[in-house]
Amino acid sequence: MYKNLVPRFIEYVKTETRSDETSTTTPSTQTQVEFALTLKKELESIGLSDVFYNTENGFLIGTLPSNTDKEVRSMGFISHLDTADFNATNVNPQFVENYDGMSDIPLDKEGKFKLTTTDFPNLKNYKGQTLITTDGSTLLGADDKSGIAEIVTAMEYLIAHPEIKHGKIMVAFGPDEEIGVGADKFNVDEFDIDFAYTMDGGPVGELQFETFNAAGAVINIEGKNVHPGTAKNTMINAIQVAIDLQNALPQDEVPEKTDGTQGFFHLLDLSGIPEEAKMEYIIRDHDMDKFKARKAQLQAIVDKMNADFGQDRITLTMEDSYYNMGEIIRKDMSIITLVEEAMKNIDITPVIEPVRGGTDGSKISYLGIPTPNIFAGGENMHGRFEFVAVESMEKATSLIIEIARLNETK
Repeated sequence: MYKNLVPRFIEYVKTETRSDETSTTTPSTQTQVEFALTLKKELESIGLSDVFYNTENGFLIGTLPSNTDKEVRSMGFISHLDTADFNATNVNPQFVENYDGMSDIPLDKEGKFKLTTTDFPNLKNYKGQTLITTDGSTLLGADDKSGIAEIVTAMEYLIAHPEIKHGKIMVAFGPDEEIGVGADKFNVDEFDIDFAYTMDGGPVGELQFETFNAAGAVINIEGKNVHPGTAKNTMINAIQVAIDLQNALPQDEVPEKTDGTQGFFHLLDLSGIPEEAKMEYIIRDHDMDKFKARKAQLQAIVDKMNADFGQDRITLTMEDSYYNMGEIIRKDMSIITLVEEAMKNIDITPVIEPVRGGTDGSKISYLGIPTPNIFAGGENMHGRFEFVAVESMEKATSLIIEIARLNETK
């Protein structure tokens, strides 16, 4: 349907662009810069205008000018350049044509890693389709290079078909989404549009405009280490304090025991010795009041434990990461109904559910550009079992084109 879509995607995923949460630069890795500059040349070659790379925030931006005389709201499409921190070097995509919806799919030559319908029942949804998988040694990178390929291909199609009328469209490809800081420096003045969509979702039909409210917490614990033979009433084992703190939190409010809009406390890291320990948490909830209550609950636990010690041995630092973009988007649901109508026009059933995470759109929405999230097609993200169907990417590309066309008629 789109001759350059799959070759474009394959070329993108073979380019390593992992982000690095330990880096202090923006973007966090030079490979993302190099990919953005290569992509810049491609955007220019297909005919986008005002293509530029912002060295301050790592975003590559281009414009497709309006080709209609009508007053039309301007829109944007956004995807991220980076992939997750799983092996992404020497990605070697495999094609499974006309998948039967039942069989195991061997990934590596030795047969150690397989996609099976037992482990991944979502495979049954792809009977008769062409799947692109990994070779078992790397991730694929469909998150979010499928989104990039779809946006670029849709722009290429619209430029080649001027009979499809549309308003001003801008595209943006940014860094470091996977480590949660990509949109921190997003420049809304440069991205001068009325609303946008991130192409960063999963299976066909996904349309997401509600996310978690999110915070990170770092807890440092000062212990008192003495010889265990004379430790009674003297030793304060920082590791045990950390265990006690974790046990003071609600034991059922963790990721592995929650779903839907239920929030959680997630202990990401615990390290230490009796002398000192460090804990790292993420805190999530869709409801803002419950989110604030979770942060207050953790603070109260720390305050009580310090009070019991009679001194401040536990230091808690919390920082908000992003907020539920639904609070912004609900003020004007027309950008959601626009996508719903566009989906139905091309025989896609909308699947609208809150996402148990966040997107760049979470932050961009609060910067002034309402930005829901649309499917890009990938499944089993961030690891060796990742795959995407060619048909899913084609549908996402068609959806971008139909949203642009439909918006011009409003």
